Amino acid sequence: MIIVATMHWLPATDSGVMCAAAAVVGVPMRYAPNPTKTTVAVGAILRELAMVLGLYTLWMLAGHLAVTQDTGAVAHGQSLWNLERTLQLPNEHTLQQWALHSHLFVRLLNTYYAFEHVPSLIIFLLWLFFRHRDRYPRIRNVLALTTLACLLIQLIPVAPPRLVPDLHMIDTGKLLGPDVYTSIGHGGPDQFSAMPSVHIAWAALFTWAVITVSPSKWRWLMLFHLALVFAAVTFTGYHYWLDGIVSIIIIAVMVQVEAAGRWAFSSARALVRPPAVATPD
Repeated sequence: MIIVATMHWLPATDSGVMCAAAAVVGVPMRYAPNPTKTTVAVGAILRELAMVLGLYTLWMLAGHLAVTQDTGAVAHGQSLWNLERTLQLPNEHTLQQWALHSHLFVRLLNTYYAFEHVPSLIIFLLWLFFRHRDRYPRIRNVLALTTLACLLIQLIPVAPPRLVPDLHMIDTGKLLGPDVYTSIGHGGPDQFSAMPSVHIAWAALFTWAVITVSPSKWRWLMLFHLALVFAAVTFTGYHYWLDGIVSIIIIAVMVQVEAAGRWAFSSARALVRPPAVATPD
């Protein structure tokens, strides 16, 4: 039910209510007297669900705020484009023209952009929670910190390449479908939060986590997922290369921030923990 809803962009109001409901039920279960294995498991799942829905709600609300404050978005987008040319990054317009030789390929990229984002988050967290529970808290924290950092930066409106007239980028979603922003309509993700790319941030984090956590020899296939997401956001005119690069830099920083936070929290607990009382023999 959740996966189907999020594929059609669950409204922020609905996700907020679901987040509150999961928290109201799940948080008290952590402190229930005489807990059973069932109550412990259900409580843990509900608390994590509340966290994911909370992040999703913030993402949607931040997007709506950026829509209403789009002053300077086109100029910011043009500045990013100029910086990319100075850095000699691949030209999105050139790559898009190459990709458009195959409408099937571009339609695949449009579809991947439209439907992989939130479902991939749910699948990843379920896999991590049930298969690698010991690593789950750290990676969950990095995900939360990364997403919040991206949302804060996105409060500065930046138009994507397809909405900067002088770049002559084609809106491939409108041309070939599916058209994400038209089909989602009011209440969906905004169109002026190109920097940084949350799509790339999540895909890069999933790739890093799977490669470092999973012992499977197939874990390296996650690099293909990251490459496909990069193509899906740049060839289509939805994002700049720098949007993805900045997202990856944010992840690297937040991994260190999370580690420092865990160390500080552990040190603080050790200071306030009462000393053990020696018992007579």
